[in-house]
Amino acid sequence: MTKKASIRTARLLVILGLILGAIFSGFPILWMTASSFKSNMEIFAFPPRLITESFSFNAYKVVLGDPEKRRFFLNSYLVSGLVTVLTLFVGTLAGYSFSRYKFRFKKALNVIIIGVQAVPPITLLIPYFSLIVMLKLYNTYAALVLTYMVFTLSYAIIMMTGYFNTLPRELDEAVLIDGGSRFMALWRVLVPIALPGMVATGIYTFMLAWNEFLFALTLTKTIDMRTVPVGIQMLMGQHSYEWNEMMAMSVLGCLPVLILYLFFQRYFMAGMTAGSVKG
Repeated sequence: MTKKASIRTARLLVILGLILGAIFSGFPILWMTASSFKSNMEIFAFPPRLITESFSFNAYKVVLGDPEKRRFFLNSYLVSGLVTVLTLFVGTLAGYSFSRYKFRFKKALNVIIIGVQAVPPITLLIPYFSLIVMLKLYNTYAALVLTYMVFTLSYAIIMMTGYFNTLPRELDEAVLIDGGSRFMALWRVLVPIALPGMVATGIYTFMLAWNEFLFALTLTKTIDMRTVPVGIQMLMGQHSYEWNEMMAMSVLGCLPVLILYLFFQRYFMAGMTAGSVKG
C-alpha cells in the first residue's frame, strides 16, 4: 500500500506540475487574446480585468482594413513559404548525401553546419547587411529569403540527415537493382517514407522565418516590404502605443503556425523523435 500510495502521489505531483506549467505558459497568450478585444484605455484599467465589459472587434477591423497591414501579412506568407520550400528541397538533398555518401571534408562540413547553429544571429547582422547591399539585393524578398536560409538550412540538414539514417539502405539498393537511379530512390521511395521528418522540419523552418525580426528590420526599408513582426513594432508610435492593435496583429500572427501544427501534429511529433533513434 505504501508503494502504491507513493506512485499515486508522484503522479499527482507530475499532473499538478504540468497544470501549473500550462497555466504559466498559456496565461500570456490568453491575456494577449483578451486585450485584442479591448480599447487602449481598458487595457490599462485598474484593477485589470481578463474579461472585457466592452467587447469589440475594432482592433481587428483596423488591422484587416488597412492595406499596409495586410501587406505585412502577405510579405510574411511569401517569404516564409519560399524559405520553407527551398530549405526542404536543399535540406533533403544535402541530408540524403550526408546519410548515404562518403566524401572528402564530410566531417568538416558537419562541424561547419553545427557551428552555424551556435553563432548568435546578431553577430552576423553587419556582415550580412554589407553583403546584401553589395549584391544590390537590399529591400528585396531575395535578401530575406537568402538570409533566412543560412540559418534554417543548417537545422534542416541535421534533421533530414538523422531521419535518413533511420531508413535502411536496402531501400536504395532495391531501386538500383531494378535499374533506377539514386535520384529516383530518393524522391520516389525515401521522401514519401520521410514525410514526418520533412513536415517537422518544414514547420520549424516556417516558424523561424515567420517570427524573425532583426534581419527583416535591417534588410528592408519601405513599408511595402515589412513583415508582421516589424509591422507590430511599427505600431509603437512616438507619443502613444496602439496596444489593442498590437495584440490583434499578434493573435493573427500566431494563427498560421497554430493551424499548421494542428493539421500536421501527428507528423510533427513523429518527425521530431525519429531522428534520434539511429545515428
